[in-house]
Amino acid sequence: MKIAIVGCGAMGSVYAGLFASAGHEVWAIDRWREHVEAMKKNGLRLEGKSGDRTVKVHATTDSQEAGPCDLVILATKAMQVAPAAQSAKALLGKDTPVLSIQNGLGGPDTAAEVLGRERVMVGVVGGFGASIKAPGHAHHNGMELVRLGEFGGPITPRLKKVEEAWSGVGFRVKVFDDIDQLVWEKLICNCAYSGPCGLHECTIGEVMDDADLSRVSAACASEGYAVARAKGVKLGFTDPVAYVRDFGSKIPNARPSVLLDLMAKRKSEIDVINGSIPRVGKQVGVAAPVNDTVTALLKAKETRLGCA
Repeated sequence: MKIAIVGCGAMGSVYAGLFASAGHEVWAIDRWREHVEAMKKNGLRLEGKSGDRTVKVHATTDSQEAGPCDLVILATKAMQVAPAAQSAKALLGKDTPVLSIQNGLGGPDTAAEVLGRERVMVGVVGGFGASIKAPGHAHHNGMELVRLGEFGGPITPRLKKVEEAWSGVGFRVKVFDDIDQLVWEKLICNCAYSGPCGLHECTIGEVMDDADLSRVSAACASEGYAVARAKGVKLGFTDPVAYVRDFGSKIPNARPSVLLDLMAKRKSEIDVINGSIPRVGKQVGVAAPVNDTVTALLKAKETRLGCA
């Protein structure tokens, strides 16, 4: 397949590295010029749970250069989805699906507003703990699960074809009829660790091992679970604390993207992760004071650090 990855940061580089390693034609499209130039010159190095490899990819800052593709993956942060979706129009053939993969809530909805719901699939990826070590060089701590679904459900032949592409290069994949389930199961894990790790500048394992931080993490997860249930979301577990601890135990050395953004003095996605829980909670009559407080503290920290 000819696959374009729009937003080839940490997770996008994991996708690019494994798809290219399996022989697919991969176009890595990103605004970070140094990263693009490093991939052009030296290839993309991916190391971590999947091994250590350097692969050839087509790297560019301009999606027009790639032309129509068989699959487009939007792997940007939530706040960058709208411009990424606009740029992805140059990558679309007649039947090209667009797989939108973001943390938190709202990314695929934004992509659908730009490209049309019929184009967009939803992806939720968890348990990787990816980071960029240097331009052209990505690392990931784990390789847990890729969840895929159609925007309106149910599972379709084209979704199964995309599933086969992912599983064929080594990802563990599950497809869902219900996109709310796949989004909220990941969101509950994200809110358990994103805010606490960001506030205290520590790894997931360090949050789990600290008695006080683990209480905050558990409360964030429990509030997310309560909001999801009130919203009518079907979840595959009944104990949110055990669920997020099992998730975290597989990537204890990982630093969530919110912390990585703070370290780089970038604005994080906290509003669509921890911040989404009280926002949706208001709609369904469920209070989420811990997530609300964590979000406020994190945003105050961003202001103090001068994140932009």
